[in-house]
Amino acid sequence: MKFIYRLFSSRFWALLTKEVNQILRDKKLLFLLIFPPTIQLLIYGFSLNPDVQHLQLGIVDYANSNNSRELVSALTENKIFEANQYFLDSRVLGKEVEQGDLDVGLVIPPEFNRNLVKNKTSEIQFLVDGVDANTAGIAQGYINQIMSNYNSQLASNTSSVLINTQTIFLYNPGLRSSWFFIPGMMGVVLTLISSQLASVTLVREKDTGTLEQLLMTPSEPWEILLAKIVPLFVMLMGDVLLGLGVGRLVFGVPFRGNLFLFLGLSGLYLFVGIGIGMILATLCRSQQQVLLMTFFINLPLIQLSGAIAPIESMPIFMKYFSLLNPLRYYVIILRGILLKGLGLEVLWPQMLVLILFAVILLSISIKRFRTQLSS
Repeated sequence: MKFIYRLFSSRFWALLTKEVNQILRDKKLLFLLIFPPTIQLLIYGFSLNPDVQHLQLGIVDYANSNNSRELVSALTENKIFEANQYFLDSRVLGKEVEQGDLDVGLVIPPEFNRNLVKNKTSEIQFLVDGVDANTAGIAQGYINQIMSNYNSQLASNTSSVLINTQTIFLYNPGLRSSWFFIPGMMGVVLTLISSQLASVTLVREKDTGTLEQLLMTPSEPWEILLAKIVPLFVMLMGDVLLGLGVGRLVFGVPFRGNLFLFLGLSGLYLFVGIGIGMILATLCRSQQQVLLMTFFINLPLIQLSGAIAPIESMPIFMKYFSLLNPLRYYVIILRGILLKGLGLEVLWPQMLVLILFAVILLSISIKRFRTQLSS
């Protein structure tokens, strides 16, 4: 009871109350805490999708037989290809692909049905628009897979199977790409929001002149700084729960781990983001400068985190450089807890790295903040 009484009557509590009231009166700040994270998660979750569907398919069917129609049906039954147009001439089909009106063109030769009846190999031609190399490569993969299945259905005499292969997809049996991207985007959004809010809050004190007023009080520099960090931390933890709710309710991302471990490690990463923002605030003199600096710092953090593109696909130099990126470790934590249900016995190396980053960044920011206060 004595400790609680001393806390409520302390200078720190007065500063903390002042910061909370100031934040609650700032409607723009509350708007930034709720609206941008939600919209960013929704936009990233729906737009960052490597799956390719509804490719426009044009067809020239010179055979005009049941087998050729079954082939077209096999290509379109999964909604990957949509057979929008039939053409009488392959040159017209090629022109449509050239103009970008079609993604893929299919030419079925006249002897297609005769060759199948005689168990002879029949060649068909696909014309794929290769301007978008990624889409073209994925389309080719779909074509190869569909044609392999179609050939298996046509084969009447099959040799005995010596090796039977079974593939099981763990943690994401439906291969839903949103399950991969949403945890990464949660880390990205928390990085952006925590660094921007921490930096803007401190720089605003400089712009309005209230920092000088705080210096005239008997409060210690650590009390001033801690009073600013605590309300930000509490509100950003609300963003953690908001991101988790959007991922679960909108995208169906599972939660297989421990909630308290998730909140604890997320809170640890928030100190990293706040530390980045505080350092930027000590380097900048205005809110415009700090917003530009956060954009300059956060963009490399996002690109090298593995949240959007797998780290394994990066050049060797970038792979090693990404080891200096705290967001990389938090993304591993998020995917490990949400998708795999991992515990601290597996994620402790990432936790130790985040602790190291948080201590270093907060120590540097506090030192610079004290220097500015004393100057």
